[in-house]
Amino acid sequence: MHLVPADRADRRTIDGHRVCEAIAAIGDAGLLRTWADRFSLLADANRLALLLALHRTGPLAVSDLAVATGMNDPAVSQALRLLRAAGVVAGEKEGRVVRYRVVDAAVQGLLEHCTA
Repeated sequence: MHLVPADRADRRTIDGHRVCEAIAAIGDAGLLRTWADRFSLLADANRLALLLALHRTGPLAVSDLAVATGMNDPAVSQALRLLRAAGVVAGEKEGRVVRYRVVDAAVQGLLEHCTA
């Protein structure tokens, strides 16, 4: 049980080798937190709808996303602010219009599985 942290080494196990495999599968705590954060972004149906629309069609403006998803403009803007802060989407300004697109490759991969 070489992977068991010292603070848990005194606990009884049934299948010690599997415990080590489970610890290895869980991996780095920072990476685990990153994936949990990604999944929490996708857990909201409105944010997921926005991401799916952007993934499938490419860059869209807030008003177009509102029509496509049935959300109102302020709700779309709020969701995009959260997604932008997380580094999942980015906006490109053309004059007075900002078009958003998905920029996180890991999220794009997840979205691809959602649409497969």
